[in-house]
Amino acid sequence: MKTNITGNDLLKIGYSEDKILGLALNIIAEHFSEVTAAELLALFKKIKDYPESFLDDSVLASLAKAMIEEAQPKEIDTIALVENAKTYAIFGENYIEDGARNQMDIAMQLPVTEAGALMPDAHQGYGLPIGGVLATNNAIIPYGVGVDIGCRMALSIFDIPEKHYFGKDAMYKRELIAFTKFGAGKEYRSLERADHEVLENEAFNSTPFLKNLHGKAWAQLGTSGGGNHFVEWGIIEFAERDEVLNIDKGRYVALLTHSGSRGLGATIASHYTKLAKEICKLPKEAANLAYLDLNSPEGQEYWIAMNLAGDYASACHEVIHKRLTKAIGAKVLAKVENHHNFAWKEILNGEEVIVHRKGATPAGKGVMGIIPGSMTAPGFLVRGKGETSSINSASHGAGRLMSRTKAIQSITRSEMKAILKDHGVTLIGAGLDEAPMAYKDIHQVMAAQTDLVDVVAKFEPKMVRMADDGSRED
Repeated sequence: MKTNITGNDLLKIGYSEDKILGLALNIIAEHFSEVTAAELLALFKKIKDYPESFLDDSVLASLAKAMIEEAQPKEIDTIALVENAKTYAIFGENYIEDGARNQMDIAMQLPVTEAGALMPDAHQGYGLPIGGVLATNNAIIPYGVGVDIGCRMALSIFDIPEKHYFGKDAMYKRELIAFTKFGAGKEYRSLERADHEVLENEAFNSTPFLKNLHGKAWAQLGTSGGGNHFVEWGIIEFAERDEVLNIDKGRYVALLTHSGSRGLGATIASHYTKLAKEICKLPKEAANLAYLDLNSPEGQEYWIAMNLAGDYASACHEVIHKRLTKAIGAKVLAKVENHHNFAWKEILNGEEVIVHRKGATPAGKGVMGIIPGSMTAPGFLVRGKGETSSINSASHGAGRLMSRTKAIQSITRSEMKAILKDHGVTLIGAGLDEAPMAYKDIHQVMAAQTDLVDVVAKFEPKMVRMADDGSRED
């Protein structure tokens, strides 16, 4: 099998006739001759839309860097970085890649930085590393928050004992497909659209920019993104009674979802990152950490937009959970939700700071969270310990072990199917870049953060739905 991708194919998915097109074609010819055309076009569309996701990829990094550099503004009157930066805590230090550490080192040199930490699932991102936590003095960094603003986990625990799940696969699959929609740009048609009070949020009228996004937000309400976003049925086990949640020891059917603010958040992130880069000129190595003063009109605008995107992401989960709960005729015993890719005003060492958690979960004293593994590995319901050195944070998942390219090149469909079968998991959708083997060992990650969280219960995935084409999250 030989892949035959031409320049015209790449032009159709948004590439331009320039040096980047030539570079892409050379990389395809040299490294991807045995990959199917469909997988290849999906991959190269993701690179074009989100080059920051491929900076740690040995094959695709040169293409990603060329795309990012082409979009960079010329440096003038740059703000100097701090020479003697503060130190920061690293959890799971032995298996965090150098790229993530280097990005965190640069973030610590910002003149507005007060404190930082790296979580055990950390890996290289865009600007702030994924799994990076950064506290700043009255400044907000759009790419310290991330593209998928307010991305979150939501868990509903039902009054259905484990034994009543098995044998009803067809029903659970039918409802999962009926009440979820996945993929970048995917929307509901008018008659399918959900209603939610978030659509009446006054923030939509705060600026013309946000007002113009209202229609997109309504159309995508209750949908999920691509990439590692999912909706899944599973079994959650409480080894002992939890008084706070009022749930007895036992194994229950549960619904776990992971997605964010969709096109609304992505558009906000793009708009305000561009604005921040125009206002805040940083050296080239720190350009993607451009920040906005919260006292400035632009900083206030972003703060309002970010919080709106967070509320919208939560509403998307609420719509999905309500529809599926009704579909299976269940009662919710407890619901837990937590978000990452956000910034909070918090008190640290007696001072108010802005805490950015890029792919990191809030873990203040008593704060509930959900830390997923992969589609075959368990996730964990946790309660935060309020550890100051982690800036009251924990990991938001297992973290990637393998780049998307490496996963596509080295993992076969048959291998993926075999591991799913071994774990008794039914998969609907997902590309090879989301295969379980592409992720770190969740048990290793959890062992590295015993000082940060207590485990309350363990969640085992049983039926997982993800984007059909394996497209990246919005």
